[in-house]
Amino acid sequence: MSFQLNDLQFQILDSLYFVESFDHVVEEAGEPIPHVVDELRTLIDKGLVQVMSFDDSVQDYVRSSIFDTDNLNQYHFLATKQGLMLHNGQG
Repeated sequence: MSFQLNDLQFQILDSLYFVESFDHVVEEAGEPIPHVVDELRTLIDKGLVQVMSFDDSVQDYVRSSIFDTDNLNQYHFLATKQGLMLHNGQG
């Protein structure tokens, strides 16, 4: 993969070693929400971040294959293996 992370994308991945809320990602990124949303969408599209939602039946977060990109604040996020490898300079 020849994708280069920008500083904000790197910061977002840095905050997603564990399942985290949208608010946590925004707080950690320290950038305006629209910028974080744009970069988060890019990372999701590139397969570097997965969207998670809480499943009451299993009492845990599960990957959401269908989600509303206009309402990312309703979800949680986790870096994928590929995202972590790129973040750590191995991608």
